[in-house]
This record gives sequence, structure tokens and C-alpha cells, in this order.
Amino acid sequence: MQLSGELAKTLLELSPDATVVVDSTGTVVFANAQVEQAFGYSPTELEGRPVEILLPQQFRAQHVEHRGRFATQPRPRGMGGGLALLGLHKKGQTFPVEVSLSPVRSQGGLLVVAAIRDATVRRDTERQLVEANRAKSRLLAAASHDLRQPLQTLNLLNRAASRHAGPNAALQDILERQQLSLDTMAALLASALDVSKLDSGAVAADIVPSPIGAVFDRLRSDFEPQATDKGLELVVEPTAEGGLTDPELLRRLLGNLLANAVHYTHHGAIHVSCRRSGEELAIVVRDTGIGIPADQLDRIFDEFYQVDHGTQRPEGLGLGLSIVRRLAALLKASISVDSELGRGTTFTVTFPRAELVATTAAPTDAVSLSTGGRVLVIDDEPAVAHATGLLLELEGFDVRIATCESEALEHARVSRPDVIVSDYHLRGGQTGLDVVKAVRRQLSTAVPAVFITGDTSKLAWAQRELERTSLLSKPMHADDLVTAIRNQIGGVR
Repeated sequence: MQLSGELAKTLLELSPDATVVVDSTGTVVFANAQVEQAFGYSPTELEGRPVEILLPQQFRAQHVEHRGRFATQPRPRGMGGGLALLGLHKKGQTFPVEVSLSPVRSQGGLLVVAAIRDATVRRDTERQLVEANRAKSRLLAAASHDLRQPLQTLNLLNRAASRHAGPNAALQDILERQQLSLDTMAALLASALDVSKLDSGAVAADIVPSPIGAVFDRLRSDFEPQATDKGLELVVEPTAEGGLTDPELLRRLLGNLLANAVHYTHHGAIHVSCRRSGEELAIVVRDTGIGIPADQLDRIFDEFYQVDHGTQRPEGLGLGLSIVRRLAALLKASISVDSELGRGTTFTVTFPRAELVATTAAPTDAVSLSTGGRVLVIDDEPAVAHATGLLLELEGFDVRIATCESEALEHARVSRPDVIVSDYHLRGGQTGLDVVKAVRRQLSTAVPAVFITGDTSKLAWAQRELERTSLLSKPMHADDLVTAIRNQIGGVR
């Protein structure tokens, strides 16, 4: 059978891809000039030979079967269905290919036009991207620790300096302004690292039946002081509902929404609620803020996009809602927004609900709060450990500092701690989780623990791993650390 039509031949010759036309017996009836560049065969060498000559030997018998099935239902499609395809060069080397098939009816029967593209460059590019992504993840892991550490130290030292300043109003004002700058730096760093981690796949959701009330309690604790400082009413409705979600990632998602609400609400209230809708839960964050113009609603989840408020200079990087979008995708949740300019904005996050299994709280040892309590600080960064110890001593605690497991066990042997404050990642492959477990084994009791880390993906996992724990993310407010310690010593979860 011969391919007829000079126009058809001309069009196939002009194709940028190597192109062969095969008849119903699998014989090549036409090959364009690009075939020689890709496979090493001249068009005349290929014509009249089986198309399987262009495949590695181990795939040829299987390809004959595939040709037969294709002939029963011919339609334009890619070859391989997502499989990695290989071509065979005349000189014997194999290389990755992408193949598109197009059936053509002719007087002599079915013809198949196969456009073949060398995928070597694409494959190499994908490998480079994978390696670049791994390098990015390694950089982010280092950045999460190394960049947050000095901020953590400054936060702790600033609080300690504030205690030393006493009634000196001028010095207190300086320290308060300095704290505002530290908080801004921390928020900017956290946003940039969160976006990069989410994009690199370094954050994975651990979706389990979770009490939404516990997430709401954390949100109330985190944002009530900020709302009060602005004269806003923060209402977080109690809920006994359970959802199929990752509680830590959900808290971060809702935290970004609340941060936006506090920032853009100048009077009135912010309201957070959870309602059941069939087999789903809907968490609603509603504010009485400045609102979002209707023509900008479609863009608010884009990176670096900030709503235009006229002469008001935007603050931050404009990453908060893009983080919300990424977290919602990880949690398999949907998010919608409704806003009216000058009247406020409502965000609704929807995800599957779950039945919760009733649990009994573990008994706690009563310790008097009036004496402060004994705190064992575990941190392998001397500056952070010193700043933490200084702050806690000023708060009335008896502090011991350890940099590794052996030091922690020795301190615990001499003086049993009422609570352990530990960085999560330690040198030598150790984690704070390992050290706390070792101390608990030695003392045969579940000493309360407060974990601190910049790797927020570890937090929820650590809490499920050990009872009687609190979780704080770097860089943290010094007040949050003191409150967490007092709550743990007092037996409050």
C-alpha cells in the first residue's frame, strides 16, 4: 500500500516531529525527514519495514498486540497511557519518546499516523526539577531552624529586658516598639517559609478524626489579646463537633483568616463558628471589617496580591490567603468568600465531619503555682537556652538547662522537673521527643512537656505521640511560653 496525495506528504514532511505512517499490518508506508534525525534511519530505509524496528526488542511482541487493539477502536490519542516509552536508535541506544497516534481512513484500509518526539530534554529537565525541589526542601529545613533561632532569642531577651525595665516608661515604650518589629519580622518569615514548604511538598497532612473545639480553644488563646488591643470583640463559639482533618494545619489555615480579620477590622467584632451540614462541617470566620471590592475577590488567594485600599500602604507580603488556599488543598477542604465593601467579610471552610471517640483525661500531679515550679530546658543552641533560662528565672521558676539527653537525665536525677521545655530538633539526630521519653522512663512518670519548633509539620504528630504536652511554634511570644508552662504545671491541658 502506498500513501497517496502530494499535499498530505508535504504536510507530513513539514511536521517538526519524526512522523511515520503505518498500515493495518504494521508496515511503515511513509517516514518524514525528521525520522532520520531521531532514529538514524533514512525514510527509504524504513518504508516497507515493520514499525516495531523503532522499539527495543523486549517491547515488540507486546506492541503487536497493542496495534491490534487500537485497530478495533481507532481514535486520536497519546500512546502509552502515562507509561514511560522508549525508542530504539539505529545504532542501538534507547531514548525516551512521546508518541501521538491519529487514525486515517483510506481506500486501502486503516492508516495510523504516529508523531514521535524525543523526550530526552523533558526527562532531564524533570530530573533537574526534582533535584532542585529536594535542594529547596533541604534549604527550607535549615532556614526554618537557623532563621527562626535568632528571632526566638530576641523575643525572649526582649521580654526579659521588659521585666528588668520596671517602671521606666520610656524604656518600656522602646521595648514595646521593638517587640512589634520582632513580631512583624516573625510573621513575614513564617509566611515566606510556609509558602515554600507547601509548594515543595515538605508539609504533609495527617488527616484524622479531630475535635474542632480543641482547635477553637487554641485560636481563642492566640487571637483574643490582639483583638482586645484593637478594641474588637472576638467570639469563638464552643463546639463539640469532630472533623476529618489535620488539626494543626487547620489551625494554621484558620489562624491566617483570623489574622486578616483582626488586621482589616477597625471596629465591631470577629465571629468564628462551626456548623454541621449533612456529612460536612462548615467553619465560618466573619468580621465587620473594611470588606473586599467585588472586582478583587477572584484575586485575593494569589501570591503577593494585596487588596487596594487607596492611600493605605499595604503591610506584609500578601501571602496569608495564598497559604490558606494551599492548606485547604492539603486538607481536601473547600473555601469560599463573601464580602461587602465597608461592611465586612465572611470566609467559609468546608470539610468532612467525623464521629469522635470519647476519651478520659489522664490524671495529673497537683503542683502549687505560687512557688513557680522546676523547669528543665532542653535546647542545643546556647543563646536560646540562656535567654529562655533568664526569662523563666525572672518569672519565678527554678531552671535547669540541658543540651542533650545525657545532661537532661542527670538534671532530672538530681532534681525532678515539674515541666520540660524542649526544642524539637537537637544535634546528633536526637529530637526533644526522644529526650522527653527518656526522662519519663527514668522518673517513671509522665512529666508535662512543652515542645518548641520551627518545623510546624511535627507539632500535631508530637502531641499525638505523647500525653500531657503543649506545642509552640517558633518564633513565639514569651508570654505564650510562660502561660504554657504554668498551664502544664497546674494540670491544665
